Amino acid sequence: MSKYLLEVGVEELPYKFIPMAINQLKDGFETFLNNNNVSYDGVKVMATPRRLAVIVDGLAASQPDVVKTVKGPIASVAFDENNNLTRAGEGFANKNGVSKEDLYTEDNYVWAKISIKGKDTKSLLSENVPVIFSKLQGPHFMRWGTNDVKFSRPIRWVLSILDSEQVPVRIIDKDSSNVTNGHRFSAQNIVINNPDEYVNKLRDAKVIVDQDERKAKILELTKIEADKLNAVTKISEDLLEEVTFIVEYPVAVTCDFDTAYLTIPQEVAVTVMETHQRYFAMYEKSGKLINKFVTITNYIGSEFENIKAGNLRVIKARLDDAVFFFNEDTKKPLENYVENLKGMTFQKGMGSVYDKTQRIVTLSDKISKLLGVNKASIIRTAELCKADLATNLVFEFTELQGFIGADYARVSGEEQGVQDGIREHYFPLNADSETAKSIEGQIVGIADKIDTICAVFAAGKKPTGSSDPLGVRRAALGIIKTVLEHNLKLDLSELIAEAAKLLPVKADVQKDVEEFFVQRLIIFLNSEYPKNVLEACTNINPCKDFADYLLRVKAVSELHDEKLSENANRVLRILKEFKCGEVKENLFVEPIESDLYKAIGTVNFTGDYKSYLQNLTKINPVVTKFFEDVLVMDKDENIKNNRLALLNNLKNKYTMLTNFEQL
Repeated sequence: MSKYLLEVGVEELPYKFIPMAINQLKDGFETFLNNNNVSYDGVKVMATPRRLAVIVDGLAASQPDVVKTVKGPIASVAFDENNNLTRAGEGFANKNGVSKEDLYTEDNYVWAKISIKGKDTKSLLSENVPVIFSKLQGPHFMRWGTNDVKFSRPIRWVLSILDSEQVPVRIIDKDSSNVTNGHRFSAQNIVINNPDEYVNKLRDAKVIVDQDERKAKILELTKIEADKLNAVTKISEDLLEEVTFIVEYPVAVTCDFDTAYLTIPQEVAVTVMETHQRYFAMYEKSGKLINKFVTITNYIGSEFENIKAGNLRVIKARLDDAVFFFNEDTKKPLENYVENLKGMTFQKGMGSVYDKTQRIVTLSDKISKLLGVNKASIIRTAELCKADLATNLVFEFTELQGFIGADYARVSGEEQGVQDGIREHYFPLNADSETAKSIEGQIVGIADKIDTICAVFAAGKKPTGSSDPLGVRRAALGIIKTVLEHNLKLDLSELIAEAAKLLPVKADVQKDVEEFFVQRLIIFLNSEYPKNVLEACTNINPCKDFADYLLRVKAVSELHDEKLSENANRVLRILKEFKCGEVKENLFVEPIESDLYKAIGTVNFTGDYKSYLQNLTKINPVVTKFFEDVLVMDKDENIKNNRLALLNNLKNKYTMLTNFEQL
């Protein structure tokens, strides 16, 4: 078995493109090898800002030989009366590279067995690697120099070897060799004799080519720096990935800034460090921010004073702006900014952000009543929840909306519940983040999101596969997570109707929005419960009560009684075309009819669907015996209708749980 190494050296790639390239190269090589029937053990793709590398392990030396049977013309057309090949027969033989002796006749047709020798892997790689690379896609591709082929950045070198032998390939305008280059400030023109020495030789040249190793190294170095100060870091996966793909050889440097900047909201300083500068903020173990941060450099050496000074200059300028905006904004209370929202458009045709805020107030009041919650802080939160959008600091740091509002509410003397609600009403910020803990944040957040969703649908801009205006999928998921995690007994259908009524554009969106929520609910729960169960339990509109829907799903997921499902489906099939009246006991003919009537009466919902399902299972033998002893479609019309009415009572017990026909 052989090992193949491809490395394409480039100018620094945009970090967002690198993960895309890794996935595309892996898929491209696997597809090429599988389509060409070349066996291999695995494809590993590694990348830094200056190189994309592929190692294919366990490669077969060539494709396997193949014997193929080819059908030719009719025998009488291929041979003349003297059994000699006609021109048609000769053409078929020549086309397939065989002689007359290799042909045979079967079912009145001429056939040929052709032995195809498998191509050697080296030739296949030489032919296909440039094709794989040419299919890479990413944002902002462009032409470089005089080349017609577009790529993310100019290519500087190509390394291509199979075991110890070079495999000639040409990527755009560069021919391959067995030479690579290390870190910009380390060894260059490094000869790679075989793929096994590639990673170690690059490591010696100050390049950690494996992104997983590089990521682990960054975490290790950052922890060492934090431990020196008895501090901790909180590193998001997104930031860690970005830093991983902007360095080839990570070196951690601890820097600090003036403690005076700790007077501004902590989230502002952290955003400056992480989002704008890609620094790792440092905290006391209690969670309080300190005036130090770790920056990961792509530097080789031990002199860090210039690095520290440069980073301090940059962060000081950003923090000075933040301090100025904070001081200016807090000269007046948060509520004074609400009026300024009238000049900010929410979306075309849906009024200003001020108009949206008034709708949020109305909806929050509606939700409070639906939930039986009476707190003045909820309405106050709704009134102020968007006020920070009119502040200078949020204009500069848009991603901190809500966080800034909460801090300005604190400065303005608003009560704690209002502060928490303003901050949390945007929660969850993504699919994995936490939901609002405060009731203010939960209610105002639901009101805000349902208004956005209904507005988008009313404007005729409901999400498609490639479009999601204003993030309505995320908004719907946020409502679903909030309702389920906090067990809120909320009739979302009623809330959708109220939200649609409040919009300046009148549109019948009730059905579409409900269907949208049901789809998102099924997608959200599909990792935990079977999809057929999730869909079957939508026979009762989940929007009426998400929590009740989930309880039914949990109960039905544990259903393993085939006879119960069989009887339920039989009842549903029989009643499909009948309208049923009331059951009259005086029309019972067989004892089992009375038995079934009494058994049905024992099945009542008391708040526990598991117990309800157990009770349905208990009466199952009676249902089975009913079908064995009784002909439902009796010749006597009154008896038949009475039996159908009896089954309709049973059907109502089944459908209260789920639609058994979909299980």
